[in-house]
Amino acid sequence: MILSAQDLVWRAGRRAIVDRVSLDVTPGEFLGLVGPNGSGKTSLIAMLAGLRAPVSGTVTLAGTLLNRMKRRDLARQIALVEQQAETAERLTAREAVALGRTPHLSALSPWSSRDEAIVDKAMADVDMAHLASRSWQTLSGGERQRLHIARALAQEPRILILDEPTNHLDVEHQIGLLDLVRSQDITVIAALHDLNHAAMFCDRIAVMQAGRLVALGKPADVLTSRRLAEVFKVDASVEIDAAGSCFIRYRHPVAVPRARHAAS
Repeated sequence: MILSAQDLVWRAGRRAIVDRVSLDVTPGEFLGLVGPNGSGKTSLIAMLAGLRAPVSGTVTLAGTLLNRMKRRDLARQIALVEQQAETAERLTAREAVALGRTPHLSALSPWSSRDEAIVDKAMADVDMAHLASRSWQTLSGGERQRLHIARALAQEPRILILDEPTNHLDVEHQIGLLDLVRSQDITVIAALHDLNHAAMFCDRIAVMQAGRLVALGKPADVLTSRRLAEVFKVDASVEIDAAGSCFIRYRHPVAVPRARHAAS
């Protein structure tokens, strides 16, 4: 296993946001994290990326505890794109992407033509090369999101961790982005809002509910009509084609029984 989480717990006060979650991620797989809002996906991602230390439990990268790794060494291995990622500095689009090369630079390894080529490719991959000289502050939310992905790719990580990466993107770039990260020769962990996107691109899906991992497996095995009703509160049918791929057709929210009022 390239990344292993064992009994992870994160709390806000007395409330368990992530409650004893364990999972192993295999090299080269695309693992999707899905669940309703507030299910603990973002907190779990922060711990898997080494951004947040768990209250209890461990995360290991190729057998080494994340909390024992130097930040620079960790940044060479794991790239994280957060849901609310921002760049406050006055940078051009290209300069923002070039920040991804920072973990690889030192006095003995200064900026080189190879770094230039890596940044150029990352910008081209997310269809942003034509905006290289634009100021960050003038870019739309979708354009900034694509540059955050490019910065992460320029980092050349072994593991790419994404928290709802398709936010702010139009349909063309949603599909293009997920197809791009799936085509990389790296391990991908992504929290996804669209369940059909998760079914389409992920090798396995982890389903979170109220801080707990309630299912983990192939999309067709975990995205069942019953689980969609229980976890996501929607009535839906799941169609599975000859190749084993699944597609969800939503009907309506699951009816919630109304509370009975005492007669006056």
